[in-house]
Amino acid sequence: MKAVEAFVIHLGRATQRRPQVEKLLTQLHLPAGIIDAVDGNKLTREEIAAVFRRNLHRPGYPFEVRPTEIGCFLSHRKAWQTILDRKLDAGLIVEDDVTVDGALYPRLLAFALANLGGNDVIRFPYRDYTDKGRVVAREDGLTLAEPRIIGLGMQMQLVSKGAAGALLEATEIFDRPVDTTIQMPGVKGVRVLVARPTAIRQIGHLLGGTVVQKTRKSAGEVLSREIRRALYRSAVRFNALKKR
Repeated sequence: MKAVEAFVIHLGRATQRRPQVEKLLTQLHLPAGIIDAVDGNKLTREEIAAVFRRNLHRPGYPFEVRPTEIGCFLSHRKAWQTILDRKLDAGLIVEDDVTVDGALYPRLLAFALANLGGNDVIRFPYRDYTDKGRVVAREDGLTLAEPRIIGLGMQMQLVSKGAAGALLEATEIFDRPVDTTIQMPGVKGVRVLVARPTAIRQIGHLLGGTVVQKTRKSAGEVLSREIRRALYRSAVRFNALKKR
């Protein structure tokens, strides 16, 4: 029996999400607690400079990384560190804008736990069309696959102890948001898998919206951003397929 606990990342000032957090703690089918999220808006320039540096990796990330995104990254690092500190075999890390399918989720979690390797991250994506790849395990309509291109979003992941240690070591300094970092190939000693079918939904729009602040952009800025996004995604796809 693996020693596994669940951790819900929650920003204390997002009080409208607290009822959903309390509900999640009872639904995850694991001993569960809260990880107090790092509030990026309260980070000093010195604190940001200690962990963030632009253009460390290729392809270069084409957008400005907001303090709230840095806080989100540090919150996930805090969860990875908690897995090691508590000497767990793995941790289920969940963001607080998630709801689970009460019938499917327990089966999918048990399947993922039964097939979790010592250096694995198993993603539970909320979109059906991402993370396509080679199936490595199958049982009663459930699958684990190794995606050709890892999807975005960090709503729920099962992170093994080995993967937590490797991710912490690889991201002492980072240059982009946490999901785009996980998406990049080449974190030594970490295998990323995806569990299907989709057993979670993102419900941030029902909980007051995102806590990662966004600013209104002009039409020209929107167009420029979409072009840069397309070029970046193409470069990520090329690098991922090249390393297969």
